[in-house]
Amino acid sequence: MNPRKLVGMLAYVCSACGPVVRPDGGKGLLPVGEMAPDLVGTAPNGAVTRLTTCRGHAAVVYFYPMDGTPGCTKEACAFRDAFTQYDALHVTVFGVSRDSSASHVQFRAKHELPFALVSDEDGTLARAYGVKSTFGMASRVTFLVGPDGRIAHVWPDVDPALHAKQVLAEIKAQAAASNPR
Repeated sequence: MNPRKLVGMLAYVCSACGPVVRPDGGKGLLPVGEMAPDLVGTAPNGAVTRLTTCRGHAAVVYFYPMDGTPGCTKEACAFRDAFTQYDALHVTVFGVSRDSSASHVQFRAKHELPFALVSDEDGTLARAYGVKSTFGMASRVTFLVGPDGRIAHVWPDVDPALHAKQVLAEIKAQAAASNPR
């Protein structure tokens, strides 16, 4: 067997065992206070949406394993069902998986998702955020990005049915803390 291929396979297998080594040299999930790496998603109308253009407002970046699976569909639909509340708070939502853009188009259309989906086919974004990938699927992790572009909260393990409301509650709590009456 080609030695490079063997090393690549071992790195892939071992990546599921320990914390992800991020391109910035850190290990594990990006911590609160770190700058969120930029990402580019496609909105339902086909427009390109970048995380960096959301500065001044909070954003949600949620990683999920795969379009169309029961848990991922439940999570996406929960964000969809709460979307008017996110939109009222000027919060942009990005769903990120290793699925192709074509898969995202079908998934979004089938479930009428009103937010941007990001294709991370090679796992670059997952590594940048420190999200583990196993068998080509990202773990279910969510990051709240503050108006300053820094990670404001991290959910390393989520219940797909309840998570969208938990994130919304945290956004409201942080907004209330930063704007006391």
